[in-house]
Amino acid sequence: MYSVLVLNQNYEPLNVCNPRRAVVLVDRGKAEVLEHWPGLIRTPSRALPRPSVIRLVSLIKRPRPRVRLTRREVFLRDNFTCQYCGTKTKELTLDHLIPRHRGGPHAWDNLVSACRACNHRKGGKTLEEARMALRRPPFEPRASSYYLFHQYLDGYTEWRKFIPGWEQEKAG
Repeated sequence: MYSVLVLNQNYEPLNVCNPRRAVVLVDRGKAEVLEHWPGLIRTPSRALPRPSVIRLVSLIKRPRPRVRLTRREVFLRDNFTCQYCGTKTKELTLDHLIPRHRGGPHAWDNLVSACRACNHRKGGKTLEEARMALRRPPFEPRASSYYLFHQYLDGYTEWRKFIPGWEQEKAG
């Protein structure tokens, strides 16, 4: 089985769907095919080219996708660097600026990467109590097209021209 990239009317990548859904969208006039796979999809009455990339005919408004809050994403946001001492390492821990036991949320703006020594030194205290400072304030990263679709780019090379910035993201 293979997947089909769905673009909004303005060529912004929206999502990935299965070939059956893509053929239904094209057949009902809701989308047009921009790229094809080799081969055909056969129905009882006709044979259709296999779509690889489709573009919707009308613009779909949707909320911006968000980056999932995971350990790995926090480390990526902080460039695998301790936000207290600046040590760059793969041996990091997550630190809550306002500790959880004091009501601090498990949220992007309360989480930073910390080396074991700095996290131990800070312990369950606030920054002021521990007399520590951050290198940069935490923030919620934006979900780029590369972030949303990077897992497909190695297998679907013809999609790359529709994913803005994939070259810079892959190099960085």
